[in-house]
Amino acid sequence: MSKFMNRFGAVLLLATIGWVVDAKADHGSETLAIIMTNDATSNAVQVYDSSTHALLQTLSTQGKGNVAGNARGVRQYKGTLVAAVNNGSNTVALFRRQNDGLKFERLVTTSSAPVSIDFGNDHMYVAGATTVDSFVIHESTVGWLDGTTSLQLAAGGLPPPGSTAQVGVVNDHRLLVTLKTDPDPGTVDLVALDHGAVISGGTPTAVSAPAGTLTPFGFSVYPDETAIITLAHSSQDGLFRDGSFTSVVAAGQTAPCWTTRVGKYVFTANTGSKTISRLIGTGNHVFVDNAVAANVTTGGAPSDIDADHGVLGVIDHVTGQSHLTLFTYNVFGELTASGPAITLGVPNANGVAIVKPFEN
Repeated sequence: MSKFMNRFGAVLLLATIGWVVDAKADHGSETLAIIMTNDATSNAVQVYDSSTHALLQTLSTQGKGNVAGNARGVRQYKGTLVAAVNNGSNTVALFRRQNDGLKFERLVTTSSAPVSIDFGNDHMYVAGATTVDSFVIHESTVGWLDGTTSLQLAAGGLPPPGSTAQVGVVNDHRLLVTLKTDPDPGTVDLVALDHGAVISGGTPTAVSAPAGTLTPFGFSVYPDETAIITLAHSSQDGLFRDGSFTSVVAAGQTAPCWTTRVGKYVFTANTGSKTISRLIGTGNHVFVDNAVAANVTTGGAPSDIDADHGVLGVIDHVTGQSHLTLFTYNVFGELTASGPAITLGVPNANGVAIVKPFEN
């Protein structure tokens, strides 16, 4: 009996170990770079291995693209979910990570043409042309729409077409949405939350960008709830805290637009200068730590940026072609190109998400 139990236990242990190994393998071990083709009639996402640059998949988003002038049109959640906007179809496509790739899961319908996505507070948030929506998340599955409200300009009224830039979580009771309205300075909407849900019918607090600045665009939020926000058309960067701008500095580069945060560093993609800058926010001030942390070597104008798990990716456009350039970064925020740019084979790629290996 003892020998039988020992053998049985060994078999059970091996089976358990094998199951654990298989389970981990199912979640994927590679860091992925996901981009959206943004095709106006047949939108899709492309999945790349960030280390080899190999194209692993091209998957339909089951909708129409054609979004422009936005940030975070593609967003990932905890290495398990990826969401992409179908701006021309009023839907968001949801994908689930499967091994070292994605599997299409379903579509959710938004209250206005979707532009930008963020996750937090067990919710997915979608800023659209005129509204912002919240969708509840339960056990890593996006569920029903549980809140929506209209966006507002500081001068009053709904934002005009093409002005919504980005949505981002500040904390468990507030979102930020940036609105570009040249020649007015632009607006940052503070959207109230109740248990993570957008308060339906609530009116956002609309804060004007500072006098002498233009176009609040991309932003990254620190754990202390301050945000570095680019002021794209006046080539400035601002620090936003407690509902107002507390500091504005010259960017030292032309047209900083998109941002991503890695620890204390915020990287901006600068459309006019075709560079990436490295910034630091202190809670009271914003500093340009390195105006040119890296160059976009294709000569194209960058159009979105994201970073995670030691990998930073930036999309650019030039002469009817889109590229994805991948960098590695260290603890000092120093960027090193990991090989030549990837030619994406589409003219208007928009949105990039770096998806780290799944962690149990």
